Amino acid sequence: MNKAFVRESDGDDEEELPPGLQIPAGAPNYITPAGHARLKDELEELIKRERPHVVEVVAWAASNGDRSENGDYIYGKRRLREIDRRIRFLTKRLDNAEVVDPLRQGDNDQVFFGARVTIADADGVENVYTIVGIDEMDVRRQHPFPKPDGHPRDRYCCG
Repeated sequence: MNKAFVRESDGDDEEELPPGLQIPAGAPNYITPAGHARLKDELEELIKRERPHVVEVVAWAASNGDRSENGDYIYGKRRLREIDRRIRFLTKRLDNAEVVDPLRQGDNDQVFFGARVTIADADGVENVYTIVGIDEMDVRRQHPFPKPDGHPRDRYCCG
């Protein structure tokens, strides 16, 4: 068979996340207003700036002739696929996102989504963590809202 008709695995499938970072089926995708704004900014950056720039480079490289040995064309097309995959991912996440403002939660006896929690260890060293959604998690300072077994948490209790 001619190589032109063979589809190589180019990783063009949906963006794969580790099992601990996937949103369980039927579970809401909670996100803070700041996290929602960051995802929207990234999506806008990809759509309005980065993708048009890469398209321009690929068009220029394609106009140079032999595409099979043209590095700008090959790597530009690969980068274009990566950008498109990330755009699809961000669009789906933003469509399914449920923005929760932590400032509107008044009960301080329980830790709800978006709360900042200070935990002291046996030596008295305090660490501050924020309960956030999967899409805005920073492993060093924040804790994901869904439990590791995939079931969403309703709330944490203090004590």
